[in-house]
Amino acid sequence: MLKGIPAVLSPEMLEALAEMGHGDMIVIGDAYFAAKTMAKANNNLLVRADGINAFTLVDAILQLMPLDNWGGDPVIAMGFPDSVTGEIKGTPVTEKFKKIIAEHDEEAASKMRYVDRFAFYDISKTAFCTVATGDGKTNGCIILTKGVF
Repeated sequence: MLKGIPAVLSPEMLEALAEMGHGDMIVIGDAYFAAKTMAKANNNLLVRADGINAFTLVDAILQLMPLDNWGGDPVIAMGFPDSVTGEIKGTPVTEKFKKIIAEHDEEAASKMRYVDRFAFYDISKTAFCTVATGDGKTNGCIILTKGVF
């Protein structure tokens, strides 16, 4: 046991976070997300986090990992098109993620971008690491981009 390390972060997860560089992305997928398929697309790392709530996992990761506010998108969430405007918007689940992220990095939370499901899949295939949480919340998928301290 290490002091200051959230217990929900497995040794495999800690290794992935340590190996990530500035600009690398980590995908947190829900139980419905095709995590293995996305990871296999570019032979990316797959980490299992079965039984761990995605909100808890994101909070734990952000205790250790800074988000990238210098480059593109520090946070990308899966959203849905508005039935009237077609604009991609967040869901109650993604808004909860945004609140958790704001507790660690208000700037990154304010830059959170929402993309449709298929764009999310395309971006996920380029991530350094994909995490399968087994969390049963639908639309509980988010991408975090590692920054620097």
